[in-house]
Amino acid sequence: MYFGIFGFLRTKDRKDTATMFYGHLTLNERGKIEILLGDHSLREIAKKLGRNVSTISRELRRNRTPRGYNDLRAQAKYVERRKECRPEKKMSYQRLWKYILDKIPEGWTPETIAGRLPMDYPDDPGMRICHETIYRSIYTNSQLPFLIQYLPQSRPKRRMRGQGKTGRAITNPGRVDISERPGIIEERTRYGDFEGDLIVGAKQSGCIMTLVCRTSRLLIARKCEKKEAELVADAIIDSLQDMPISWVNTLTFDNGTEFFSHQRMAQELNADIYFAQPYSSWQRGTNENTNGLVRRYLPKGTRFSNLTQKQLDIIVEQINNRPRKCLGYQTPYEIFLKQRNEHRVALSA
Repeated sequence: MYFGIFGFLRTKDRKDTATMFYGHLTLNERGKIEILLGDHSLREIAKKLGRNVSTISRELRRNRTPRGYNDLRAQAKYVERRKECRPEKKMSYQRLWKYILDKIPEGWTPETIAGRLPMDYPDDPGMRICHETIYRSIYTNSQLPFLIQYLPQSRPKRRMRGQGKTGRAITNPGRVDISERPGIIEERTRYGDFEGDLIVGAKQSGCIMTLVCRTSRLLIARKCEKKEAELVADAIIDSLQDMPISWVNTLTFDNGTEFFSHQRMAQELNADIYFAQPYSSWQRGTNENTNGLVRRYLPKGTRFSNLTQKQLDIIVEQINNRPRKCLGYQTPYEIFLKQRNEHRVALSA
């Protein structure tokens, strides 16, 4: 019986609550509170205004003075508090926005900028900003839309990311699935584990072979004239054969036909080669993310016919000297130098 009574009370409360308005009090409502306050209880005032009694209680606690409650004075206090909780100083600090305007065209993302600022300006509290504030400013400030073209996803409007594809037959002979890859590779604790892919130019106008080290995120890229397995294998072997043997342990590719010469690569580089599962690009996320950085310089629809290796090397240098969140906002090249020095010390010990 008690359950029925309490259930009735809860249902009644929900009906009353459903009619209430949730939002900031207006000047008109504050005027009504001032008028009703002398002859009505807080619950009666709340009911007349269609508000929760706690809203009325908080309003009086914040804005009532020893001389009583005044609607105009309460509204003025409300306006001042709103200004304080939405500071505009970030938007007016010229040094900060000069840094942002310089870095975004260089390929830095808002998140990279926000993370790197404390490292570059440790003693300047004004050089701090949330990456979401940068995004919001670019998309809402009428003077900044030109920066959209430099963002990772240069869309006119921000939107949710879509879903991928599933299912495809695997025909690569001798393929070793990524599930058989040693667990140490997932730890990213050693140098020499690479992920590889191919970026194809518009209308098959050449392609770019990319290799990314899983620990340092260092990018290696070579221009290929055609999307052919032997040419791609030559480019990969040429890129890695001068490295110390201990620095080339594994390579992980997708299931494209351009990697069908993997057995020759494995033999000449003395490395183990693994393949991600079909349509599982997240299994090679380091490489996919870095390819996205390359695409910001060479967007889809770009023909690679006139692209030279020298021009590609300039792009690679900029990417390798770009701070990365996953590296604590250090650059891939900085991490690479540390690893190389540690390797030399280990060999000389």
